[in-house]
Amino acid sequence: MFTGIIEALGTVSALSEDENSREFEISAPFSQELTLGQSVAVDGACLTVTSMSDEAFAVRAISTTLGRTVAGSYELGRVVNLERAVPLGHRMDGHLVQGHVDGLAPVVSRRNEGETWFLEVELPEAVAEVTILHGSVTLNGVSLTVNGLGPGGRCEVALIPHTWEHTNLSQQSVGDALNVEGDVIGKYVQRLAEAQLRKAST
Repeated sequence: MFTGIIEALGTVSALSEDENSREFEISAPFSQELTLGQSVAVDGACLTVTSMSDEAFAVRAISTTLGRTVAGSYELGRVVNLERAVPLGHRMDGHLVQGHVDGLAPVVSRRNEGETWFLEVELPEAVAEVTILHGSVTLNGVSLTVNGLGPGGRCEVALIPHTWEHTNLSQQSVGDALNVEGDVIGKYVQRLAEAQLRKAST
């Protein structure tokens, strides 16, 4: 489980691939603190540490992950958002993030007003259905508050200067795809509501 509060930025420093997966080596400031099998959210996708050194760690993304996240487009030098799993009892500064990416959300507009930047993305239908105004959404692993909702699954978020400067969202342009995870609480509420409707109709 994660919180959506980005711990550090990393850089893809090596990659290899076969028919069904890609392995990435990511340079990160906390690499020497990792252990084998530990979970790290890379742009919001929960991946398992397969090896590590003092300066970098490696993870492998299988075909399922590559098909629903931005990991399939990673190239050398790509800057990624990183967060280690939250320890039990730790302060929850963001919101409950599973690291299970629901799909891709293309950026449809970006603008700034003073020091605040606004990104508008187009959510997949399944995510749009569980997203509410002033609720939470995760973009590239970043916990964000929904600032506005529009037609066609459009969702606007506002980024304060700290978030803009300490995540890779500032590097995203119109047309770029972001990993998106819908609010897990909304997913369960929707599931329970659907179950109740099915019972009521029988």
